[in-house]
Amino acid sequence: MKTADIITELANLPVEERVLIADNLLKTLNAPQPEIEQAWVRVAQQRLAEISSGQVVTIPAQEVFDRLSKKLGA
Repeated sequence: MKTADIITELANLPVEERVLIADNLLKTLNAPQPEIEQAWVRVAQQRLAEISSGQVVTIPAQEVFDRLSKKLGA
């Protein structure tokens, strides 16, 4: 089977299956690095704790986009 045929066949799969396939293919290109993944989990947990405690105040996405638009003159 040719690559183009495989791509065409995959494109017809349900989105959930395509996501699973894409994720697994990406893992073959970028091997998981547990130490880096664990570091990101720690950072995410720390940030969540800061938000939950009120130490950090979040900004709504629309406000961020509006600010960027103003800065970029869009």
